[in-house]
Amino acid sequence: MCDDNRMPLIGEKAPSFKAETTQGPISFPEDFKGKWVIFFSHPADFTPVCTTEFMTFASMADEFEKLNCKLLGLSIDSTYSHIAWLRTIKEKIEYKGMKNVEVNFPVISDLTMDVSKAFGMLQPAASSTQAVRAVFIMDPKAIVRAILYYPLSNGRNMDEVKRLLVAMQHSDKHGIATPANWRIGDDVIVPPPGSCGTAKDRVEKPDADTKVLDWFMVLKKCPHGSN
Repeated sequence: MCDDNRMPLIGEKAPSFKAETTQGPISFPEDFKGKWVIFFSHPADFTPVCTTEFMTFASMADEFEKLNCKLLGLSIDSTYSHIAWLRTIKEKIEYKGMKNVEVNFPVISDLTMDVSKAFGMLQPAASSTQAVRAVFIMDPKAIVRAILYYPLSNGRNMDEVKRLLVAMQHSDKHGIATPANWRIGDDVIVPPPGSCGTAKDRVEKPDADTKVLDWFMVLKKCPHGSN
């Protein structure tokens, strides 16, 4: 466990920790070895915004599983509170056609706030007792690859979380970058040239499968495969 309460930054190793969850005790990163992880915090159980987020994440769990990605939630509540809330979601809540939703991914009980502090999920100006809506996406080596923060009042866009995960996996696999609003099937960006000679060749002798807008901006068809 990191003890200086400095949040991990993109490109850094995520803090390791052990915690109690709704699915039993976990050890991070050992229990998630070889998997991408979407680790997200929420302010409190039995709150409406959080309920819509958990239902949405749970309804997409199979989609994330196919992307070799595990979901992991957290709030500063007890495991008993988590269980009661998740049972209520399954038994009573219907939202946007979702009902009887069962949340099977682990939800961390962080009454000590140790994990929240290690990941910078507590922001005193917002609340000293509730975690903000943070999302950390870690790769199979437990390296932080993306960080998203939302205020307490506004729910996250889970489609964007998935889109970003797919984009990063695509970049890793194919050595490319992705433009704004990129989706599978859209053109991708060839990394900028590292020398004047390469830049000149790209403009004067472009590859057949590329679209050269200028020396620094070259597009090509999206590589095959979902990730």
